Amino acid sequence: MKRKLQEIEDEQKALEKMQDQVAMEMTDGGAEGSREEADSRSIYVGSVEYAVTRVQLQQHFESCGTVNRVTIGADRYGNPKGFAYLEFLEPDAVSNAVLLDGTELGGRKIKVSQKRTNVPGMKQRGRGRGRGRGRGRGRGRGRGRGRGFYSPY
Repeated sequence: MKRKLQEIEDEQKALEKMQDQVAMEMTDGGAEGSREEADSRSIYVGSVEYAVTRVQLQQHFESCGTVNRVTIGADRYGNPKGFAYLEFLEPDAVSNAVLLDGTELGGRKIKVSQKRTNVPGMKQRGRGRGRGRGRGRGRGRGRGRGRGFYSPY
């Protein structure tokens, strides 16, 4: 029984090593250059019909080159948002795919453009004016002026 348990534990360790190895290969060690390189081989597809599947997108762009990955944007409930990203194996397939801009897929004309690389920090907000109550509390009705009901004082 102990021998069998030891075999199972050894097998589990070997599987974990293999999974770690595959994860490192897929992310290329987490290098920033690999992300930019993948983005140079990717396209953005907008105005995608909600009923379109990954297979249909792959078939539509098959003539441009070998499709490596298809990602359809979805909200937190899994409903499609109407856009997708496609990654090709060859960088020259992107220029071929951009030529399919304005073609019809699933009854809608799609918009195709080269995927841009996100610049870190662009979405962070600074200490600007912002929105809300913080603008000029001394003017008009503020906190101590009542809530709009009649008061003789």
